[in-house]
Amino acid sequence: MNIAQIARMAQQMQAQVAQAQDELRETTLEATAGGGAVRVVITGAQEVRQVEIDRSAVDPDEVEMLQDLVMAAVNDAISRSKELERERMASVAGGVGLAGMPGLPGLGAGSSRSSR
Repeated sequence: MNIAQIARMAQQMQAQVAQAQDELRETTLEATAGGGAVRVVITGAQEVRQVEIDRSAVDPDEVEMLQDLVMAAVNDAISRSKELERERMASVAGGVGLAGMPGLPGLGAGSSRSSR
């Protein structure tokens, strides 16, 4: 592989990464906790767009439980968003022949993926 091919591949990957990042900003994911009592909508870029709390979850004597439910839903949404980001970036790297290259976080042979 010569320098010109490497430069072309780098430009192609840069454009694909930018496109993937745009798609992640527009993609939304949803997570719930407490059987749906708390619902969080987040973008693939980890921006919380919406938090909904069912009235039945609002009990002044159990504020700690509500806080735990909100935290659980937000953390689940962030986890889903990060997994989506890993998948998108891995597909970009694979598209330009870089999948499995050592030294690229999340793209090497030992990367793990969870399904949801």
